[in-house]
Amino acid sequence: MTIEERLAAFIKLGNKLRNLSEIELDEWYFRATGFNNWFTRENVSHAVKAIGGMLEEEKLRKWIAPYSLDSSTGKTVAIIMAGNIPLVGFHDFLTVLMAGHKVLAKLSSQDPFLLKKVSELLISIEPRFEERIVLTKDPIRNFDAVIATGSNNSARYFDQYFAKYPHIIRKNRTSAAILSGKESVEEVEALGRDMFQYYGLGCRNVSKLFVPAGYDFQFFINSLQSFNTLADHHKWVNNYDYNKSIYLVNREPHFDSGFFLLKEDKDWVSPISVIYYEFYQNEEDLQQKMNENKSLIQCVVGKGENELAPGTAQMPELWNYADGVDTMEFLTKKI
Repeated sequence: MTIEERLAAFIKLGNKLRNLSEIELDEWYFRATGFNNWFTRENVSHAVKAIGGMLEEEKLRKWIAPYSLDSSTGKTVAIIMAGNIPLVGFHDFLTVLMAGHKVLAKLSSQDPFLLKKVSELLISIEPRFEERIVLTKDPIRNFDAVIATGSNNSARYFDQYFAKYPHIIRKNRTSAAILSGKESVEEVEALGRDMFQYYGLGCRNVSKLFVPAGYDFQFFINSLQSFNTLADHHKWVNNYDYNKSIYLVNREPHFDSGFFLLKEDKDWVSPISVIYYEFYQNEEDLQQKMNENKSLIQCVVGKGENELAPGTAQMPELWNYADGVDTMEFLTKKI
């Protein structure tokens, strides 16, 4: 397939995903949540529509413009998929196929269904993709390169196991927000989407706040009351009750919103239902904290020049590569 043929197929796929019927979305949700209870109807729908929005022709052409993608190749790229949020591995799937390679995807046991449905749609649009896509839950073999996403522990295993192959190994990352104390109710509410979309389980979810001394946490909590339906999810409320009880028993200071907790902590990755915060004294102090923890940060929400606007952390563009590693460059130059 030529690049124009591959591009045309994904443009059509985007149109199909943007226009899935409610009945189809219901089917996808019911099947997906059977493997992962965190995959609610709202979150499955959000993920599908976000990918549909990503696959608009103008965006796709802007994304691929810097690369040489003229022909298909016989190379097979193994993708070790995560399953923390719906379709989290789609960007790797897309990039491998757009680069002209074949996909060998090791599906997560937490999300083995959704990518299969997307693949079926793609193959119905362009049947030649069928011979270029293999999705499996079994051990993988016979590949030329690897893209693997997992925890810090699994990354150490991946580094050793895949050492002889060209590879991208992704570890745990999280995201942060920088607050000035001058945010409006609307801006804090938008930040709530960055914290609570997908129940905070994604690497682009904000789990750490940097706030100035004397910050008004009551204003922050009051601005987020529209998210109190999080407590309707049994897993979320179980985590909330557990963490709250630990803090109370250990007499650890914290703020309790009634459905999430705020706790001062220098760590970056907070438990489910908890958002960590840390005070900064000035811009120099803030930058030092950010620079010291650069390897932990996926993205930063705020009002600075290189920061994402509140509410947009879970809306990455095609060229916003995970961990800042240009996957397309790797696929076109390193294999």
